This record gives sequence, structure tokens and C-alpha cells, in this order.
Amino acid sequence: MDNVTAPLRRDIAEQVTARILDGRLPAEGRVNEVRLAAELGVSRTPLREALVELTDRGLLVAEPRRGFRVPPLDLDEARKLYPLVGELEALALRWTAPQDLLGLTNRLEEQIDEMQAALEQGEELAALDDRWHALLLSACANAHLMRLIVQTKPLLKRYDVLYFGGPDRARRSIDEHRRILAAIREGDLTEGARWLVQNWVNGAAYLGQDPRRSSR
Repeated sequence: MDNVTAPLRRDIAEQVTARILDGRLPAEGRVNEVRLAAELGVSRTPLREALVELTDRGLLVAEPRRGFRVPPLDLDEARKLYPLVGELEALALRWTAPQDLLGLTNRLEEQIDEMQAALEQGEELAALDDRWHALLLSACANAHLMRLIVQTKPLLKRYDVLYFGGPDRARRSIDEHRRILAAIREGDLTEGARWLVQNWVNGAAYLGQDPRRSSR
């Protein structure tokens, strides 16, 4: 077996993950390893190692003698995962030094303003939302917790691609982000963590709905 370096395996895993999340590798579809290896310009050995890694993360399912398959979308599973991610992020927020969080507030506010502008222009907010949450947690020094969050969140991205959009959810999410930011500025991380969990719980409420639907 080839001696595959960890950076190469991670790079392949990231590229395959992107294909799963944006639907190029569709739910319930089988992974054609020969075709995928050719697309990525890699050999079968590092690709297979990356696929095994993604299986461990729950992004793929391994079937004996049949290779790998993208798991089906499961709204019940997603409804359990959204609040779980919220609790993990809230824990990371509470474990971040208050002075470090205060140093992020201006950038967090700028990104909220970007989200508001994108909403007004009818643009998608999913990528901006990801960036905001990443910045919020960027000062957490607990590497084990952050690794768990990074490994869990991609399980939800397939659902966000389908259900994140729509002005109703966007407006609500922006308001929740502002409440989280206000709590941080006031030094009330308990309140900030509460709104962070609520942000994820409210996101789960949109699962199964048409994201183009708008409220009043």
C-alpha cells in the first residue's frame, strides 16, 4: 500500500466533502471511485483512505463488496443534530475568554451587516452565516471541542443547502446573531450561549419547508 501523507488525505476528503454537500455526489448515490479518482487527479489508494475517513464522520456509508454510498437525507436525524451543534457551540462560547470575545465584536458586527446587505439584495446567506459562526468560535482554545464541532457540522450542510435560504429564516437568524453579539458586549455569556442554542434550534424548525416561502 502506498504511504499516503495526512495532508493529501485531508485535501481529498475536503474535496469529496464539498461534492457531497453541494449534491454533485447525491444522496443515496454510490461513489464511482474510478471516475472520482480521475476527477481529483489522484490514485485509488489515497482516495479510498479519504472515503474511509468520511465514513467515520458519517458523510458516507461503506457497504461490503459494494463500495461507498452517500447516506439518504434524514430530517429526523437533522432535527436532532441542529440543537446538538447549538449546544456544542454554546459550550465553546462559554469556554472562550471574555476579553478574547470582546476583541472579535467589531468584526462580528461587520459580518452581520454583510448578512443584512445580502438579504436586502436577495442573495444567499449560508456562506456568510458559516463565516460568522467560525469567527465567533475562533478564540476558543479547547482543541478537542472544536474538532468535534468541525466534524459534526458538515452532517448538517446538506440540509442547509436545501433549507437555509428564504427571507423569513434570514431575518430571524440575523436578529439572533445581533442578540448574541449584544450579550457578548454586555459580558453576559450565559445569555449569549442561550441565543446561540436558540439560533440552531430555530434553524431546525425550517427543515422540510420550501426556503422560498416568505412570511409577512
